[in-house]
Formats: sequence, C-alpha cells, structure tokens
Amino acid sequence: MHFDRNLLLEMLQDAISDQELFIVGLTVSDSVMPKVTVTLDGPEGLPIQTCAIVSRRLARRIDEHYGEDSAYSLEVTSPGADQPLTDPRQYPRHIGRSLALKLADGTEKTGTLTAATPDGVEIEEIIKQKTKKTILPAAFYSFGDIQEAKVVISFK
Repeated sequence: MHFDRNLLLEMLQDAISDQELFIVGLTVSDSVMPKVTVTLDGPEGLPIQTCAIVSRRLARRIDEHYGEDSAYSLEVTSPGADQPLTDPRQYPRHIGRSLALKLADGTEKTGTLTAATPDGVEIEEIIKQKTKKTILPAAFYSFGDIQEAKVVISFK
C-alpha cells in the first residue's frame, strides 16, 4: 500500500482544524506495513488527550479513504524535549529557558531566550570560562541564520 503524503497532510489539517495546533512533521515509511508518524505542537504544548483525539480523527479519515482493511500503524506525538525546535511558533513558550543555537555560519551560541518574534529570537548569551560566567547583552538571531535550536535541559 502506498499513502499519498499530500492527501495525508490534508486529512491531518482537517483533523486539527478546531485545535490550536500546528504540524511539526509528517513521515510515512515505505515498508510492508506503512507507519504514519505525525508530530504536532501547540502554543502550550500538546496534552496526551489531544494526541488521542487527533489520532482517532486521522485514523477515521484514513480508513474512509483507503479502506478499513488497509494495514498501517499510526503514531501521533509531540516533539520530545531533546528534539530541535523547527517551527517559529515553538519558541514563545520557551522564553526564559536556555537555548543552544547552531548558526548557519558555524558558530554556536548558548543563552537564555528573552524574546521570540515571527522573524527570529533574542538570547542573552552565556559565556563560561573556568569558574566565571559572563552574560552578554541580548542579541537577535533571525530564523534564516539559525541552523538548529534546542532547549537546554538542566536538572537543578
């Protein structure tokens, strides 16, 4: 069986149309039993109950289109804490947290996210030297300059 990714995206958009969610990723494996993996996020994160609702809605649409006898597995999930931020809408809820940025020019910056706009982010970079920590004034980085951004998880 072969799933049409564009059709699945339409079905998924329909399944989340009444939610404040956005699609972070959609993958379909080309194995004997295809696996559809949906990654969603929202302004306040993604509760597990919402994953279940979206999963049921999407499964119903897939079954209606491809037939109830079609064999596939479906996973609806949120990005893990260790996953990079890939959509500008993911940043605002992380204001106040530490981010690690890899920039397009090869440099890396780590600091506290102080602002997120539709165009980019502002971070107060933290420079560590032996026992001394210096916090630089906030600097702006456009999304076009950010190659990868991850929330730095600390266990204090």
